[in-house]
Amino acid sequence: MAPKKKKTPKAAPSKIHGVINGAGEVVEQPIVSTIRENFMPYAMSVILSRAIPEIDGFKPSHRKLLFTMYKMGLLKGNRTKSANIVGATMKLNPHGDAAIYDTMVRLSRGYEALLHPYVDSKGNFGKFYSRDMAWAASRYTEAKLAPICAELFNDIDKDTVDFVDNYDNTMKEPSLLPATFPSVLVNTNTGIAVGMASNICSFNLKEICETTAAIIRDPDHDVKSTLPAPDFIGGCQILYDEKALDQVYETGRGSIRLRARYAYDKSENCIDITAIPSTTTTEVIIEKIIDLVKQGKVKEIADVRDETGIDGLKITIDLKRGTNPDLLMAKLFKLTTLEDSYACNFNVLIGGVPMVLGVKALLEEWIAFRMECVKRRTYFDRTKKAERLHLLEGLAKILLDIDKAIKIIRETDEEIEVVPNLMIGFGIDKIQAEYVAEIKLRHLNREYILKRTQDIEQLKQEIAELDDILKSKARVKTIIVKELKAVAEKYGEPRRSIIIYEDNVQQFHEENAAVEDFACTFFFTKEGYFKKITPQSLRMSSTHKLKEGDEITQEIEFSNDCDLLFFTDKAQVYKAKADYFEPTKASALGEYVAAKLGMDEGESAVYMVPTKDYKGILLFGFENGKAAKVPLEAYATKTNRKKLTGAYSDKSPLTAMLWLDEDKEVLFTASSGRMLLVHTGALSLKTTRSTQGVAVMKLKKGHRLFNLALYAEGSFAKPARYRTRSLPALGALPSNEDKIDEQLSLI
Repeated sequence: MAPKKKKTPKAAPSKIHGVINGAGEVVEQPIVSTIRENFMPYAMSVILSRAIPEIDGFKPSHRKLLFTMYKMGLLKGNRTKSANIVGATMKLNPHGDAAIYDTMVRLSRGYEALLHPYVDSKGNFGKFYSRDMAWAASRYTEAKLAPICAELFNDIDKDTVDFVDNYDNTMKEPSLLPATFPSVLVNTNTGIAVGMASNICSFNLKEICETTAAIIRDPDHDVKSTLPAPDFIGGCQILYDEKALDQVYETGRGSIRLRARYAYDKSENCIDITAIPSTTTTEVIIEKIIDLVKQGKVKEIADVRDETGIDGLKITIDLKRGTNPDLLMAKLFKLTTLEDSYACNFNVLIGGVPMVLGVKALLEEWIAFRMECVKRRTYFDRTKKAERLHLLEGLAKILLDIDKAIKIIRETDEEIEVVPNLMIGFGIDKIQAEYVAEIKLRHLNREYILKRTQDIEQLKQEIAELDDILKSKARVKTIIVKELKAVAEKYGEPRRSIIIYEDNVQQFHEENAAVEDFACTFFFTKEGYFKKITPQSLRMSSTHKLKEGDEITQEIEFSNDCDLLFFTDKAQVYKAKADYFEPTKASALGEYVAAKLGMDEGESAVYMVPTKDYKGILLFGFENGKAAKVPLEAYATKTNRKKLTGAYSDKSPLTAMLWLDEDKEVLFTASSGRMLLVHTGALSLKTTRSTQGVAVMKLKKGHRLFNLALYAEGSFAKPARYRTRSLPALGALPSNEDKIDEQLSLI
């Protein structure tokens, strides 16, 4: 037998590279370095160049659009087609016309998303509060810059900010806009980058300017004294929460609760909602209200519709007769986005670094930025005046001997020698000589030269003034304060959002919900079905439809405005408003309580208790012969809990239970047939719901407590036969005279 050949081990695949047919050479790379080299640059690009605003309050897309409109001369004059603006902006922004137009829409007056829009629009620009109201195409709409944009571009041509190349190095664009007011906090700004986001709420322009000026004058200024709360374009209400507001002001993070504004029209019996939180839309609110009505959670509404038109946002809710509008709105505030939270995240790029800053810290950064702008503008003006002064000083020397200047020019053989000869003849430099040489012949008179040289002293004074500004931070700050005051006076508007305090806010609770109250009869069956029937319906038909083998165990006349307690076979109780169940007819099967209230699997309701004030007592009888007496108020809760565990003791199976308005005689019946009359006053009241109770009836081996029934006087010929002086007791067998089945009924 030939020896087996050893298998030659296959060569391990190279960890450096390999070759795949049709794909060429494949080189392995560590996943960490691959992510770092490919994903990180993308993430940084999104953070720095797309999603996070800078200290001037703008993202690059905003800045490119507004600067393009500025260069198109749209700060003054007539509007132009939006398509023209979009096309021109593509020279700076290569992300496509749709993205550019979307940006312009959100900055426009027509879209109504900003307190102070930057684009003066004409045409259909949609609405921020509507999800479905689409804006028209750019070829149909027109736009120009809003007047407030003059404050964004003020002195931009005086080297106040740096200019950088555009994406193809054919144009220059500003890296920031030299805004004369803190636009970063005046208008809302939202952006989602990679691993971080920004969400800046808007503040009132006048209040922001006053606060910024106050911080410049006093670094320890209390911001809340001049800036009480944000201000939103929709004009919604702000629920004032001092702790939450302090957190936003100090850290730049937190949430602010917003609430819609409404008015009740008594003549039409309807509610008009005229302002909603900026975090939601009319469609979302209407859809939610309709859903609540379908689910039966809101029954006071007859109709809801969107009546938004030329006059602005309007949602109308028609009410059913007898509805309290304030209670209904409190309910809708809780169940819909008519009350919502605005999550603040003041993430701003400061010197190319994303930083989350509070209001005061952000204003301090803007002050530092604006001080730099003012200094650069001042230095620019100073340089221009110094250059002008230098030329005029050269011209003044010509004034001493104009004829000599003319003679030098006339006697110079070559043009190229004119400037050097003037420099030698008058002791001036090349720049001054060039300026003199370019003077027109008509200006070579004493009057012209005297007028020009009269400006020398004024220029010297102005330059000295500018030098003083450059040396003094206090003077720079004074200039900024004056500019802020001018902006506030020119563009300031009253607050749109009303501040309301918690003490004045009506909260919705289930117990004070607006419930239509009317008389009705409750029916509860052995199988756990429930019916709520009005007297009128009962008069028309009192024949009940029931499942085969089912029977009515409880029939109680009560009212619709009450609580229903359903006790189950799993020692639990479920609470619901009677209004939660729709009125029905006797001919209907009714609602299966276990399914309606979402009971646990295999759990069934066995007893029903209606109540308004939780007064009275509950008597529980257990198969082991014990009974427990518990006050009904033990099942009342301050919070709106739907389910209570430990409703009664589960140590022994429940035989039956009774609700009593006061202590009464109850008949205990054992499976052996023995009966015992017990006055519940002899049983001590237990405050613990799950108490095991006390022994009431002695049971012989193999027997159990079979039933509990409220005793009606006269039911027994000799009731003393069934009474006892002490408990527990065996009870007595019924005499021939007592026909229990005919004379006793379960309550």
